[in-house]
Amino acid sequence: MKCLYLAFISKVQTIYNTLLCIFNYVSIIRTQWICLVIKVGEMYINAIKMVGVTKTFGSVIANKDVNINIRKGEILAILGENGSGKTSLMNMLAGIYFPDDGKIFVNGEEAIIKSPMDAYKYKIGMIHQHFKLVDLFTAGDNIILGEEAPDFDIKAKKTFLKEERINIKNNKWKKFLIDVKIVSLPLGKLVAKLKFNWLSRDREKVVQAVADKYGFEIDLSKKIYDMSVSEKQTVEIIKVLYRGADILILDEPTAVLTPQEIEKLFVVLRGMRDNGKSIIIITHKLNEVMAISDRVSVLRKGELIATVDTKDTDEKRLTEMMVGERIELNIERTTPKNVKKRLSIHGLTCRNREGLYALNNISFSVNSGEILGIAGISGSGQRELLESIAGLQKIELGVIQYDDPKTEKIVDLRAKTPNQIKELGVRLSFVPEDRLGMGLVGNMDLTDNMMLRSYSKGHSIFLDRKSPTELAQTIVKDLEVVTPNMKTPVRRLSGGNVQKILVGREIASAPTVIMAAYPVRGLDINSSYTIYNLMNKQKENGVAVIFVGEDLDVLLALSDRIMVICSGKVSGIVDARNTTKEKLGMLMTSIPEEIEVFSEPIIEN
Repeated sequence: MKCLYLAFISKVQTIYNTLLCIFNYVSIIRTQWICLVIKVGEMYINAIKMVGVTKTFGSVIANKDVNINIRKGEILAILGENGSGKTSLMNMLAGIYFPDDGKIFVNGEEAIIKSPMDAYKYKIGMIHQHFKLVDLFTAGDNIILGEEAPDFDIKAKKTFLKEERINIKNNKWKKFLIDVKIVSLPLGKLVAKLKFNWLSRDREKVVQAVADKYGFEIDLSKKIYDMSVSEKQTVEIIKVLYRGADILILDEPTAVLTPQEIEKLFVVLRGMRDNGKSIIIITHKLNEVMAISDRVSVLRKGELIATVDTKDTDEKRLTEMMVGERIELNIERTTPKNVKKRLSIHGLTCRNREGLYALNNISFSVNSGEILGIAGISGSGQRELLESIAGLQKIELGVIQYDDPKTEKIVDLRAKTPNQIKELGVRLSFVPEDRLGMGLVGNMDLTDNMMLRSYSKGHSIFLDRKSPTELAQTIVKDLEVVTPNMKTPVRRLSGGNVQKILVGREIASAPTVIMAAYPVRGLDINSSYTIYNLMNKQKENGVAVIFVGEDLDVLLALSDRIMVICSGKVSGIVDARNTTKEKLGMLMTSIPEEIEVFSEPIIEN
């Protein structure tokens, strides 16, 4: 009987333990399920939510009733044609503009963002398409510029010390010490400020640590005016990262980066996304959108067309949403006619501001009625090459000869200043990389920027504004420039419209040689094709066109010949009709032992 009792008790204990294990297992599953639900929920928590946002500039509607959200831990791409309101929308997040209507929510709470300082308080940072840097300052100074000393509230500290003094009983010495502290509070504030300013000299170590963390190579002691466009872009990115932004807005961040730098940036962005940061990237490069983004929002004429998951779309569909119509991505290339040598460059050598060779023994020729494409990794000497021909760069060695079609004489351009070249009737139109740095004056309106090319032609003490005004109106009409009016400063226009104005002005000067450095950088598809057509039209008119580009597909489709520059040297001149993208890529990164030189384009008999 006792054995049966013990067996029964053992059986009950076993059943109890089994039920207990099942209960614990269910509890674990329940806990894991709850954590999973919370984690999934966090993935879709909105870092930013814009509701019914509207912004107008005079009669021009930049944004109309836009509803868009950016989730935590995602990369959102913003697509749209130039003037579609992408940058204006992001400028409202960055505190540059204030919406006329609508609300902005940050982490679920309504946010009033009236200035960039307000945006920084919400940990929102924006890298602008046009740099916000002080040229005379170093990179390090620009990054820490605007950083404020820790708050030192004398009134609050005084109140706290008085309360502490009241609580002290029968200890005159402690009371005396507190009285001394109260009296010396103003001095303490001054010391704190001096300490902050003095220690700011060592802040470059902190900035360098940020740069090293994300793999950026930069000389923090280098002046901004000595920097290339890509280096300035790097400063802007580090400046935002240094301020600890959790929400990053990048306006055309890859436009001035090499393929290697782009991939490095993408690795950084993916790492930030995985750490919960929210990233907004504005770009016209659809392949980059497909490579880096999680979702895509498409704007057209200031309105939101759609937001789609990147994995569920393709480049063709995105293009149709951007422009509202199907576009055949074919660049027309005519066969050169009446080809004559217009420019001959022999042994061109020059140094940059650091004393290093920017160009080393460059030799090539440019013909009328053809487009000579120039390919190369950014910073390989493209800028110095065009500036040398335009008379803006000091040349150490070499010859630049121009065959004047009017006099049929050879002119040595190296012996002439830019003004003398202009007086000789040599029309070298120059579209620089930095369109608001060298090309146009941002605070001037359209007419005044036209006058930069014509003011010296006046025959009296009064400036002729009629012709520049007519030219500005023609450019606005023919190139479909979106602007509130002719008096609007060009810095308030979108990047694409600024580029149209610049290229239109240069072409209007009826040049015999036109040099265009990255003329479609930052432009949408329709605007890019407008520029391509303008280049082809100039070619048909017998103009010698030098086209510096970064999109190899465009260079292959548009150019007659392509010259590749690698580290300041010519690595090859090839026939654009009979070469490949892979071959150009190899020439961009290395100089072969035997350099191919295709000197004459295929011409029409």
